[in-house]
Amino acid sequence: MCNFAGILQLMTDLETLKDLLAEPRRIVITTHHRPDGDAMGSSLGLFNYFIQKGHYVKVVAPTDYPYFLHWLPNNPEVIIYTEKEEESKKLVADAELIFCLDFNTLSRINELGEEVRKSAAKKVMIDHHLEPEGFDDFRHWSISACATAQLVYDFIVNDLKDGKFINKDVATCLYTGIMTDSGSFRFPTVTSDLHRIVANLIDAGAENWRIHQLVYDNSTEGRLKFLGYCLSSKLEVLREFNTAIIYISKEEIRKFNIQVGETEGIVNYALSINGIRLAAFIVERDDKVKLSLRSTGDFPANEICKRYFDGGGHRNAAGGQSDLPLIEVVEKFKSILPEYKTLLLQ
Repeated sequence: MCNFAGILQLMTDLETLKDLLAEPRRIVITTHHRPDGDAMGSSLGLFNYFIQKGHYVKVVAPTDYPYFLHWLPNNPEVIIYTEKEEESKKLVADAELIFCLDFNTLSRINELGEEVRKSAAKKVMIDHHLEPEGFDDFRHWSISACATAQLVYDFIVNDLKDGKFINKDVATCLYTGIMTDSGSFRFPTVTSDLHRIVANLIDAGAENWRIHQLVYDNSTEGRLKFLGYCLSSKLEVLREFNTAIIYISKEEIRKFNIQVGETEGIVNYALSINGIRLAAFIVERDDKVKLSLRSTGDFPANEICKRYFDGGGHRNAAGGQSDLPLIEVVEKFKSILPEYKTLLLQ
């Protein structure tokens, strides 16, 4: 049994949901835009469970996601909303149940959000982020869980009592989600309970060494050169605030032919510098400037994103965005640091 500290809200009417799932249903699983390892790992983990139970189930992702996640079991079954809009809308409209994984506000799935909102389907949210919007009918939510994949495991094993259906495909997907969202098991949310879950997933067939290789040792030549460029030419260290910044223009993204997901994790290199408490990766996209913040200890990266950059997230891992030009976003970020100087220098 998973023992989550902090906020844990179980299904408000679990028996009703179990009754709904007792016979084959039309199910849609969706997750946030630009899905990461936890988003796709939890979604395909739940998909691989439901197909064993005889449900008609589809995963609809709002946007494409990194190539280094395309190897996940049954990935070819995923439908990308931006590529198959009409098919996606029909699936959502016809669904009896929609499982919303790794997000808790419908704006996180872009245009797909309004389709989900107006669907007559019952909505089930499984998530670990702060401040749910409240669009859901059933909820399995904990801010102290390290990954949504951890909560999906708990949902299958402890809520539905279906641990026997954690086969190799389910285990592989859930392990991927947990591994990526836990920073390869190094974040404070990694507990002894989580390690026991991971051990069970390995026992069920998850090949931990292979999963790590496919996710982390699968870079293109362009991404490695881009990483070198970021560290040698774009890294700025502000020692007076124990902060490091990397900021990238869309022209630089194009120069290195950087694809979806290939900037993921670069912010962690800035955070790895001795003495740094806060790191920011700021990148100019076609529509907005995006920020990815990472911090150590109790420094509230999510507070900065929420207050100043229309975002949020976890205390030590958060994201935001801005309509301002790239350089103005960088200067705005720097102007905020004096407010947090005492915390940054602790």
